[in-house]
Amino acid sequence: MSLTYNPKETEEKWYKYWLSQGYFHSEPDERESYTIVIPPPNVTGILHMGHMMNNTIQDVLIRRARLKGYNACWVPGTDHASIATEAKVVAKLKAEGKSKNDLSRDEFLKHAWDWTEEYGGRILNQLQKLGASCDWDRTKFTLDDDMYESVIDTFIDLHEKGLIYRGFRMVNWDPEAKTTLSDEEVVYEEKQGLLYYVNYNIKDSDEKITIATTRPETIFGDTAICINPEDERFSHLKGKEVIVPIVNRTIPIIEDTYVDMEFGTGCLKITPAHDENDKVLGDKHNLEIIDIFNEDATLNHHGLDYKGLDRFEARKQFVKALKENNFLEKTENYTNKVGLSERTKAVIEPRLSDQWFLKMKELAQPALKSVLETKEIKLYPSKFENTYKHWLENVRDWNISRQLWWGHRIPAFYYGEGKDKFVVAKTKEEALEKAKKESDNNNLKLNDLRQDEDVLDTWFSSWLWPMSVFDGIRKPDNKEFNYYYPTKDLVTGPDILFFWVARMVMAGYEYTGQKPFDNIYLTGLVRDKNRQKMSKSLGNSPDALNLIDQYSADGVRVGLLLSNAAGNDLLFDESLCQQGKGFSNKIWNAFKLINSLKIDKEIDQPLSSSIAIQWYSNKFQEALNHIEDHFEKYRISDALMTSYKLVWDDFCSWFLEMIKPEYGKPVDQQTRDQAIKLFEDNLKILHPFMPFITEELWHQIDDRTGSEALIVSQWPKSQQIDQKVIKEFSFVQDVISGIRNIRKQKNIAFKNPIDLHIHNNENASKAYDVLIKKMGNINDLDYVQSQVEGCLSFRVKANEYFIPVAGSIDVEAEKKKLNEELNYLQGFLKSVDKKLSNTRFVENAPEKVINIEKQKKADAEAKILTINKSLESL
Repeated sequence: MSLTYNPKETEEKWYKYWLSQGYFHSEPDERESYTIVIPPPNVTGILHMGHMMNNTIQDVLIRRARLKGYNACWVPGTDHASIATEAKVVAKLKAEGKSKNDLSRDEFLKHAWDWTEEYGGRILNQLQKLGASCDWDRTKFTLDDDMYESVIDTFIDLHEKGLIYRGFRMVNWDPEAKTTLSDEEVVYEEKQGLLYYVNYNIKDSDEKITIATTRPETIFGDTAICINPEDERFSHLKGKEVIVPIVNRTIPIIEDTYVDMEFGTGCLKITPAHDENDKVLGDKHNLEIIDIFNEDATLNHHGLDYKGLDRFEARKQFVKALKENNFLEKTENYTNKVGLSERTKAVIEPRLSDQWFLKMKELAQPALKSVLETKEIKLYPSKFENTYKHWLENVRDWNISRQLWWGHRIPAFYYGEGKDKFVVAKTKEEALEKAKKESDNNNLKLNDLRQDEDVLDTWFSSWLWPMSVFDGIRKPDNKEFNYYYPTKDLVTGPDILFFWVARMVMAGYEYTGQKPFDNIYLTGLVRDKNRQKMSKSLGNSPDALNLIDQYSADGVRVGLLLSNAAGNDLLFDESLCQQGKGFSNKIWNAFKLINSLKIDKEIDQPLSSSIAIQWYSNKFQEALNHIEDHFEKYRISDALMTSYKLVWDDFCSWFLEMIKPEYGKPVDQQTRDQAIKLFEDNLKILHPFMPFITEELWHQIDDRTGSEALIVSQWPKSQQIDQKVIKEFSFVQDVISGIRNIRKQKNIAFKNPIDLHIHNNENASKAYDVLIKKMGNINDLDYVQSQVEGCLSFRVKANEYFIPVAGSIDVEAEKKKLNEELNYLQGFLKSVDKKLSNTRFVENAPEKVINIEKQKKADAEAKILTINKSLESL
């Protein structure tokens, strides 16, 4: 065994070994399945801290499932990410002096596939560095042929059921990606802007009316001014018209109770093409619709002299013109929420457009019931149930079409002029037959059909993910789908609870009548120790792979999990990775110590070792029960912390010290064998968190090449616990700690034996005296009936322990120190007594606060008693 642990060499060695032995791969058999499907990262993605945390948790769950005897299957894969990938390809083309607009669809898609083959899937390779034990033979991509077909089949099915329809509606338009977005893909942020007060001249009058707007550039699209019919300030203007400033177009003044008389000036400009509420009013009052923007949010011909300008540049120049022509009354600072594209961060533009929509109300009902009523699906932490409930109860139809080329092309085929007549079919040939029937025109030819140019929202493919990865849409009766579905656990972030999670639940019940997974574990967002969200733009996000190089994969995994609690944001501190690395070294050195012990098969096991093994066996079982409970409640961080404390504190700091023989002497065979067995149990509970070092040590213990690796060994079985042993030893630990504290305080070296006198008021068991003598290096231990003169003392509960220190300390200096401590404690006790004798405080303070003060009093009195006895004995 080498003296130091080499994580890089170990990680590479064992990951290759696991792959070569097929330990990650799963096939249906007689065992119960345990399935996780990876939240598919973007094919454009690279490993970041969020991926690291999410996939570490998944790997912990899947590795533990293997150890517990399940047929564990973790399906990896990537998402084609329509918007993000197309943007990457467009940028690459631009760098090469090319434009998407100059290419045919097929030419562009060839570039997209070339880019995907060159750069796509990097993140899956990077996950292997973290130790992710995915079944790589099952890796899926949302544009794989079978996955593609599953998506198209679903679209056709939902359309035939009347759940998918085409409609002309106000949508969220991303002018950078030049595509529509669903409501869930819009992120709202508070922005500081201006409220512009603009005067409109009343036609055939010298009077003016003033409106307040945050978007003066949309004045080009105004088709009415609206007042509240109950607003007496404007009653004389009913039925009149105004002239749009600069534009010089006449528009009517209309009345509607929708207008808030308290906001702005109490009247509104109505721009039906560029505001959802304005569109409602426009339809109600039969107003003209004027769309002033091109698809990139530059002004079109309706913008007059500002045609071709970006909307924000047009705003600046138009405001200047309004001011110069005395139409601008004033401006005020104004904070409002601005919608941004979740992908490109561009400011969203409301836009009227023909799009495809999926009706959601009906699909949402089983998804609501399963989480909130029957609890068939459990959400961890449960605090997200209200958020889930609110979204599903207020769900709007899903805009599923995107104006992109990269993705699943919508299987709708138009015939005739315009887009009023269409059929939905899997192939153009099937579409032709349908079109002939619907149009009653047998003369239609394939060339008469035009397939819809749009693709489906990326989430429309990933909402089928738990089913489609096992081909459950195309072949619902296939063996693998029936074995692995429903899956067990879903681990993801709360930010895609609606994008993905809720929609997967809907799709699962719609197509199988079953839940897609048993449990939803929502992680938090990764933030730095100052609570700022980690991002490369802020410069506070470390490079994930560099962290692994620096601290090892095991160290980073531990660091991440020590930072995390379910559903709460992860406050990541790089020092925790150092702590994880330090833990690896601690485990390594623990085995190095055991392995260095010389064995004498002829000697008997000493009583101290027998007690140590009995205690740690029970302590391990107690910790195991806590670990199982934490996993059951998806408190993964707590499960790790329990394991960490058990191994670091109980095994390394206590157990190994108890069984270690005197310097240069051998250990008996029985103790060594039992210590190894307990160490192996430690490795098993640590393996899900720290797979590399535990596998390495598993094979260091014994040459297991070709036999059972740790990754597929057996999780420790729960056994009955002797709580009496644990309780009694806890008392003994306090005694030993008391002895060590006096040694430390008085600078008495451990190599120097001391005597110990015990006043056994607690009637504590004497069975552990052998351990007290060994761990405290006690020369003579005896029991006394009263205090012993010339000793320093300490208490453990009612028991008093006296250590003779004559000749080993400066008595006068010790008395001075004890008197100083006594004076402080007496003053402290006086202040506590004063507070507890205050009737007003006792009557008004919460019971918890009063109990804390009472405990302070009791602690101070006990310490004063101990110090007085120590002073008496000096």
